[in-house]
Amino acid sequence: MSAQTTEESEPGAEDGRAGAAARKREQHGWYFYDFACSVYSSSVLTVFLGPYLTAVAKAAADAEGYVHPLGIPVRAGSFFAYSVSVSVIVAVLIMPLAGAVADRTGRKKPLLAVAAYTGAAATAGMFFLGGERYLLGGLLLIVANASLAVSMVLYNAFLPQIATPDERDTVSSRGWAFGYTSGALVLVLNLVLFQGHDSFGLSEGAAVRICLASAGLWWGAFALIPLRRLRDRRVVREPGAAPAVSGWRQLVATLRDMRRYPLTLSFLLAYLIYNDGVQTVISQASIYGSEELELEQSTLIVAVLLVQVLAVAGALGMGRLARSYGAKRTILGSLAAWGLTLAAGYFLPARTPVWFFALAAMIGLVLGGSQALSRSLFSHLVPAGKEAEYFSAYEMSDRGLSWVGPLVFGLTYQLTGSYRDAIISLVVFFALGFVLLARVPVRRAVEAAGNPVPERI
Repeated sequence: MSAQTTEESEPGAEDGRAGAAARKREQHGWYFYDFACSVYSSSVLTVFLGPYLTAVAKAAADAEGYVHPLGIPVRAGSFFAYSVSVSVIVAVLIMPLAGAVADRTGRKKPLLAVAAYTGAAATAGMFFLGGERYLLGGLLLIVANASLAVSMVLYNAFLPQIATPDERDTVSSRGWAFGYTSGALVLVLNLVLFQGHDSFGLSEGAAVRICLASAGLWWGAFALIPLRRLRDRRVVREPGAAPAVSGWRQLVATLRDMRRYPLTLSFLLAYLIYNDGVQTVISQASIYGSEELELEQSTLIVAVLLVQVLAVAGALGMGRLARSYGAKRTILGSLAAWGLTLAAGYFLPARTPVWFFALAAMIGLVLGGSQALSRSLFSHLVPAGKEAEYFSAYEMSDRGLSWVGPLVFGLTYQLTGSYRDAIISLVVFFALGFVLLARVPVRRAVEAAGNPVPERI
């Protein structure tokens, strides 16, 4: 079983103004990891890497439009989606080990630093992606994506320790808002560089590579703030093998232990499915816009910038709705909106930016809130002392098991040659996730985990 934290790890153990001030300081530092790493998601994964890596793969393709990584024939237009799938499979193998080590040693910060700077270095290395180096691009994508997933296990595991139960919806939503703020800021800078690349003496490809690499530098620079402000909690260590050796046995024990909390598992199943759809939309939207709708790169940047700006308002606004209606109902409303948005996206006319901007606005209003409230809701379902262990399972649902959506997207395109068919195939993830989440009695789930039940949930 996992190590148990002492009372020091519980927000309730800190009393008085000094304790509240220390908790606020940690919360402010915690927000800045979203501020640091979200630039990777917005600039790299959502805007630049998909179209650019697809173009590199097409340059390396044979006469029939196929590349052959490891001798496997892959349509060049599907290479990016398949690379995303591989990256999250790699993350699945690493995240449980990281979560187990963090819980057994209490050393979340050093592990967070390793994951963050590995991902930042891989992202910065994308500066060297060019010509026909599609395999290099795929490898860097896999390393960066997997590192981000591992770092988020450790980052999310701090939430139950730095926020009281009644604070978590607000704190989680603010974290997402910080992330979308940084994403919007960097996208503005990216847009200036990309649009004015000639005046800077750069080719379009060089401008894209600078935008990719700058996201890695931003990630590494602002990760310093949470690493300074967050603090590790002492744990009661159990006798036995070294943590790194026992990590996989800990994973088996975690899965067995989670069977004691079937309602927590029910939430994870629902989240796994609908979040798979969310992550696939994030990673494949630029491909859909550039390849199917024939939109310019500058149009895609503006659209994603619009998503970032509205996602800040959406995250904060849905946080307020959750205080009135509860997190579960608010998330269900966002899933219905996601399904309608994708259905509308299927009918978008090509070469018509205004309708793509309307679609981006709809996505922005529900994106941040659905993610932030899912994270805060799950934090209520985690037994005390098992935060990193359980959040490793959550992160496997968040990123580590989100390979099915990109795989479905890539296979649909490979079989039909239509990105419209690929995008509409994702509606099923939101519909099924809605049904499964609606069936979870969240109050009973919080009580079963041994946690206090907030007034609204």
